Amino acid sequence: MTKKLILLALIAAAVAAFFYYDLGTYLSLDYLKSQQQSFIEAYNADPILIIGIFAAIYIVSTALSLPGASILTLLAGALFGVVTGTIVVSFASTIGATLAFLSSRFLLRDWVQGKFGDRLKGINDSLEKDGAFYLFTLRLIPAVPFFAVNLLMGLTKIKTLTYFFVSQLGMLAGTFVYVNAGKELAQIESLGDVASPGLLLSFLALAIFPWIAKFFLGILKRNKAYKGYKKPKKFDRNLIAIGGGAGGLVSSYIAAAVKANVTLVEANEMGGDCLNTGCVPSKALIKSAKVANFVNHSDKYGIEKTAAKVNFPAVIKRVQDVIKTIEPHDSVERYTGLGVDVVKGYAKFIDPWTIEIAKNDGGTQRLTSKAFVLATGAAPFVPPLPGIEDTGYLTSDTLWDTMAKRKAAPKTLTILGGGPIGCELAQSFQRLGSQVTLVEMADRLLGKEDADAAQIIKASLEEDGVNVLVGHQALRAEGKKALMIKGPDGEIKLSHDDLLIAVGRRARLDGFGLENIGVEVDRGLVVDEYLATTMPHIYAAGDVAGNYQLTHSAAHEAWFAAVNALFGFARKFKADYRVLPRVTYTDPEVASVGLTEDDAKEQDIAYEVTTYGLDDLDRAIAESETKGFVKVLTTPGKDTILGATIAGSHAGELIAEFALAMRHKMSLGKIMATVHSYPTWSEANKFAAGQYRLERQPETVQKYAAKFFKWRLG
Repeated sequence: MTKKLILLALIAAAVAAFFYYDLGTYLSLDYLKSQQQSFIEAYNADPILIIGIFAAIYIVSTALSLPGASILTLLAGALFGVVTGTIVVSFASTIGATLAFLSSRFLLRDWVQGKFGDRLKGINDSLEKDGAFYLFTLRLIPAVPFFAVNLLMGLTKIKTLTYFFVSQLGMLAGTFVYVNAGKELAQIESLGDVASPGLLLSFLALAIFPWIAKFFLGILKRNKAYKGYKKPKKFDRNLIAIGGGAGGLVSSYIAAAVKANVTLVEANEMGGDCLNTGCVPSKALIKSAKVANFVNHSDKYGIEKTAAKVNFPAVIKRVQDVIKTIEPHDSVERYTGLGVDVVKGYAKFIDPWTIEIAKNDGGTQRLTSKAFVLATGAAPFVPPLPGIEDTGYLTSDTLWDTMAKRKAAPKTLTILGGGPIGCELAQSFQRLGSQVTLVEMADRLLGKEDADAAQIIKASLEEDGVNVLVGHQALRAEGKKALMIKGPDGEIKLSHDDLLIAVGRRARLDGFGLENIGVEVDRGLVVDEYLATTMPHIYAAGDVAGNYQLTHSAAHEAWFAAVNALFGFARKFKADYRVLPRVTYTDPEVASVGLTEDDAKEQDIAYEVTTYGLDDLDRAIAESETKGFVKVLTTPGKDTILGATIAGSHAGELIAEFALAMRHKMSLGKIMATVHSYPTWSEANKFAAGQYRLERQPETVQKYAAKFFKWRLG
């Protein structure tokens, strides 16, 4: 600690002296011009001494992050010429930058990593892998202050030697341009010389160099990725989408719309998990369960109470009928009619541009393509519990076919996982006649949602009769009909007719030959901000991209992936996740967009919160659906919306207004000023905006307003 204080004191003293004695005057362009001839004479008299003094001054000023490096670089060109000046400045600037880097590391890195290590993990991992590339890119951009790069990089774990050599290489081009400009400045004798072709060319080169460098850097990166592979001279397709879920369907639709030659490969049912085993069947089941619940509680609405008689096979048949009704929207026939070549089969990469399709009809087909979009989705994750494979467990993928063979809902059902899928199915099966136990390892349900909203859902599930066990961890399966779990009170044995595992989903990565072409994978495919994988022409969308496992997110990503795949040679678009709503379709529903309170705290974002209870909403009272609230996070002192959470009936529909407002940077005041029909559920959003204003009425203004109107009475 003493050494750090001494170093900090020395740096502070040196910086203070620089400003106290106004040493910046000597690093100005005016001073350079006024002393230009004297400098040249001194250099001619003793070149080694002047170079040494110059280098020392440059190193000290850079190490202390003092202003004037650009002026010194121009002076190097004026004194030493282009070759010598570039060499001197290159080494002096790199040495000074490395000293600043080491000072920052010595003084602050341990503290920063200790305090913010968890938040910096992603940055540290990226720098460990591609730190040299990131640093080189930053050094190519003059708009990024070099002193900031020195100080911030010192806080990371990049190696010192890597930092030194990459910095020197990255700054070399900019150094050359500035030194050359200094050489031109040395020749200026009148104002007319300012517009000399050589000088203008130097600064023009400085302006466009980053773009040129970025272009060639992209070429180097692509060449590195493609090393060892031979690119075809001609291609069969402009784009091939692998996977017929939301990501693949939207990607191929976009390609067909712009008249690209596109193939969509899907081995199983078109529409993917959402249509066949996820969103659609679960929502159909939820509706049937909700009707049963209405019947069971009809006295709540003045109707004579009677017990709902659930015809479970009819419920499942309705689920299947709903799927069949929607199927044509995603069918082979529809997409073929749109101009998409749809091939049913399994695709496997032979090389980065070639896939071989094992077709469902027994044949094979090879196709080459300029670009690909991988949209292979995700599959339920099954934890490796002892004995789990012998239980005949169900997942969201296998549930529907299994239930189609049953004459009744399972009498007892254990669901492992308290996320959206687990909560939705727990409530539905409970209402359809099962006795459900829901087990969640975390201390609450719906860990990504607002804590208050999650508590409402827990209470609602328990009111329906679900046995909710949070803070309980599954240990092992005992035979086919029992699961051992551990909670605060020790081990518990849960007996059941069926076990449904809903602890999450894992990207589908196996069987596509990705290992043949060096595409990097982590939890999903490793993608950049443009959704490109480590093979620059192969993009990803949806669950396999490892971002958000939502159907509308997959469709959203597919637009970026397809457009970048087809038109990335001209322009690319970064995927934008800032306003991405999500909904859990329990009763009541939970919907959110933007930040929750936990998100804001975790990211250290200041916020204010406004909550409007639905027990005050006329439409909610009329329908006896008063559970829940509208909660809005705003910027302190402003009505700028940071996020919104709605727990209540129709929350999934209501959240769209906040998503629209956030997407177009509309304030709460705009929502409040919008006329909403009466009595509607959407008025809840307006009243939440009104609650914000009500809680922030200026007391002083109100005080004088009261006096004013009292005076008006005479």
